[in-house]
Amino acid sequence: MNKLLLTFLVPLFSLGQSDLNSMYIGDLLPDAPKLAARGNFKVGVKTIQVVNPNQIDILSSNEEKTILYDRPLTLEIWYPSILGVDQKEEVIYNQVMGNFSDPKRPLIPFKFKGRASRDVTPNQSNGPYPLIIVSHGYTGSRLMFTYLTENLASKGYVVVSIDHTDSTFQDAKDFSSTLLNRSIDDLYVLNKLSELNNDSSSFLKGLVNTDKTALIGYSMGGYGAVNIAGGGYSEQAVKFFKALSKGSNALEKRKMGNPDYINSFDNRFKAVVAMAPWGMRNKVWDKEGLKGVKIPTLFIAGSKDDISGYEKGVKAIYEGALNSERYMLTYINARHNIAPNPPTKEVMVPGLHIDEYLRYADSVWDQRRINNINQHFITAFLGMKLKNIKDYSPYLDAKKFEEQDPWYGFLPRTSVGLEFRMATPAQ
Repeated sequence: MNKLLLTFLVPLFSLGQSDLNSMYIGDLLPDAPKLAARGNFKVGVKTIQVVNPNQIDILSSNEEKTILYDRPLTLEIWYPSILGVDQKEEVIYNQVMGNFSDPKRPLIPFKFKGRASRDVTPNQSNGPYPLIIVSHGYTGSRLMFTYLTENLASKGYVVVSIDHTDSTFQDAKDFSSTLLNRSIDDLYVLNKLSELNNDSSSFLKGLVNTDKTALIGYSMGGYGAVNIAGGGYSEQAVKFFKALSKGSNALEKRKMGNPDYINSFDNRFKAVVAMAPWGMRNKVWDKEGLKGVKIPTLFIAGSKDDISGYEKGVKAIYEGALNSERYMLTYINARHNIAPNPPTKEVMVPGLHIDEYLRYADSVWDQRRINNINQHFITAFLGMKLKNIKDYSPYLDAKKFEEQDPWYGFLPRTSVGLEFRMATPAQ
């Protein structure tokens, strides 16, 4: 029997219905592809508060005056850890769903379990570890992607997920703050983690290799991720922002061709994963802006995305980023929600607003299957770009996929409903 197939079948046959009923978010379904499995490290998790000083308070500024403030951010950090004999790899996350400004969608607090242990000792012996920064959508939360953040930490990464101020379920404010601050927050967090890595009083001391950093962004997080990758915003984006923000030109500094933007590009970012990135249909980028994307990028999208768009949205960004090594995974007939955790039983109550359900679910795809496929492809992509694991290249070989059934790393009959593309930089 094929060795790869046998590796899959052992856990498949040993998984009973009781195991399925007790699955944690991010656990493997029987049809999960090869690299979705967790790695060998135990996972710790810790919450910290940081402050980015002297930032533009876009909600108080206007065309005539610019007001500065100290911008607070909450970070959730997952990391390889060491557990004592009495410590269990389990954590309870506190989350909310809802829309604080819509009485028909009140905030609903809920809890869910994860496979990590809070505030435990880091595993220093195998570090330092590459850094992965995760950026949520509008509105969203740093805890929306624990299936992925825990999984990557178990494979030897430090993973930092940001609560973007003015953009979460609990504090969402005018859209202009999200437009301005996404990529700025990402750059600040990279610098902050580098600082903490050199701070003898920090649990992160010596744990992080910020010279090998990736950014994963979903929706508005993807909007910021493309900007981080070199996709400077267009003149149309600056005008759009100005109309929303009482005449402010603050987004100008993230525009293509602006010297401040060019000088801000950080070579420590080695790869970007842009999941359903928002903005192309709103002309946030033009052809010249997308030509600025020069680092390896993995795009993930649903072909029926009705928020970011597909043909004129995510796919157009992929096609326009001519100067980058790039890949694109498409879930056929899926909509926008191809990145978050699945809905949990704690919130699946009668009368739940459909938009709250669809924030965590897709009407065609099993969200847990999407989670497993994301784990697989992101593991392969970041393993190659941050850890130089050349053995992962067959998992991303779109040309061979055209002749393979199933795709490399998939069980028989399971690489269906998907499209995968790849392109090399223009010569």
